[in-house]
Amino acid sequence: MPGTKKALAYKRILLKLSGEALLGQKTFGIDRDFTDYLATEIKEVHDLGLEIAAVVGGGNIFRGVSDNAQGMDRVSADHMGMLATLINSLALQDQLEKRGVQTRVLSALESRQVAEPFIRRRAIRHIEKGRIAIFAAGTGNPYFSTDTAAALRAMEIKAEVILKATKVDGIYDADPMKHPKAKKFDRLTYLEVLQKGLRVMDSTAISLCMDNHLPIIVYDLKRKGNLRRIVQGETIGTLVKE
Repeated sequence: MPGTKKALAYKRILLKLSGEALLGQKTFGIDRDFTDYLATEIKEVHDLGLEIAAVVGGGNIFRGVSDNAQGMDRVSADHMGMLATLINSLALQDQLEKRGVQTRVLSALESRQVAEPFIRRRAIRHIEKGRIAIFAAGTGNPYFSTDTAAALRAMEIKAEVILKATKVDGIYDADPMKHPKAKKFDRLTYLEVLQKGLRVMDSTAISLCMDNHLPIIVYDLKRKGNLRRIVQGETIGTLVKE
């Protein structure tokens, strides 16, 4: 109804999705049903006027530090992981554009037939025009994770927050899937995350966010409406800030 729309807590966000997020109920590859759900969640907040960029991992297909990469040259394995993120980015783009959301995939590896090269000013312009920018291929460099790519891209486009979508509803002191009595944190500082060795994002990404005062919210991707509630200012998941 007119007049009932809540104000947004943020103008521009970067959404970090793990490759495993696209697995859904599968053990490998992309679950079309779950990608469909994910695109619906993103469209809902895009329709509110939120400016959105996204970084997708590649762990559902290949990751350079995975068991599948054992014995491989690390640089070659990481390049394969970057290509996996490009596949995932195209899958997400396809689902979003089926819903009428204009989307651009910008790749750190040159792939002109399927994606634009990442150019910072072009990315910002896409976002300002209401398009969703999906950043693929990490930073384009081996030895850097997509978490670090998310932190870097968020700062380059001047996002106000990183929303890290996970399988659990925040950061715990132990894996809640294995330890039912694990304690959930509502709020942490960057230093606490590093000192406690909490594996929410790698240390390079956390340090980058700390140095540039960029907050991170870790939340449960699978609970319908969580993304909308966060951008409308509700306290969901775990906030990492100074």
